Amino acid sequence: MLQGFRKRVWEGRWGYFFIAPAMIPFLIFTIYPLIQGIMLSFYKAGVNRDRWEFIGITNYTRLLTRDPVFPTAIKNTFVFVLGVVPAAMIICLFVAVLIYPLSQRKQTFFRAAFYMPVVSAGVVLAMVWVYMYSQEYGLLNYLLDVTGILDLVNGGEKIGWLAKPNTALMSLAIVVLTWSLGQPLILFLAGLGAIPEVLYDAAKIDGATAWQSFWRITLPLLRPTILFVLVVLTIAVFQVFVVVQLMTLGGPANATQTIVYRIWVSAFTTFKFGYASAMAVILLAIVSVLAIVQFKLLDKQLT
Repeated sequence: MLQGFRKRVWEGRWGYFFIAPAMIPFLIFTIYPLIQGIMLSFYKAGVNRDRWEFIGITNYTRLLTRDPVFPTAIKNTFVFVLGVVPAAMIICLFVAVLIYPLSQRKQTFFRAAFYMPVVSAGVVLAMVWVYMYSQEYGLLNYLLDVTGILDLVNGGEKIGWLAKPNTALMSLAIVVLTWSLGQPLILFLAGLGAIPEVLYDAAKIDGATAWQSFWRITLPLLRPTILFVLVVLTIAVFQVFVVVQLMTLGGPANATQTIVYRIWVSAFTTFKFGYASAMAVILLAIVSVLAIVQFKLLDKQLT
């Protein structure tokens, strides 16, 4: 068996040679830190490496049974994912179907408009949204006041969007949603471009409506793209951090705590590297399980 393995490696030596420029950095900067992080999660580790102590699964038991904030962070992160991911996919798919029949120049305009937040600095965008959500001077409260909506929903009193536990998480989710529309839209437009036009022509001849064409042709042939976008977007939203760090710091009353923000606080504020690594491993496990489930549920429909 070992001899057969060596033979296969030798026969494919040129293939390994050509993938080495990509594989070596991947092993050094991804796989090695991943293994080190998993190992670190079993230690009581701080700044002084000489005082690191192996404690087994104590970090995990403390996280899951004695940490009052981490369960809240998990719940808030799932709320982010369940709110942002479906909304982003529905909006992007709807917009992609609307603008795909337009000319290439008009499509380019919409691509650039939706993709601009993706390439813009997260700090700048967060500061813009902080101004928009400001209770005293914010644009959102101003618009609601001018239109009279504020009198109906809050008795004319300006809303502290980021200062109230019942609105802070929703407000951050809207910010994350605006950042998450660019890439799915580009991918959906590319997927629509790969669908042969003759299928739609045949459907028109058979008397199919626009909805029937979408349901019977567009949606089934876009399923590989939908699967890819779903997995990538889910992983990205699970890692939400910038908006929490810059806009709320996890408050008020832990209403906007997320897993990645808790990892950052534990690692770089209290310097509990082992404890933070345990959180990261739990996040890795959650994301991995969800990705596998998504592949299993949707991949059956692709074959």
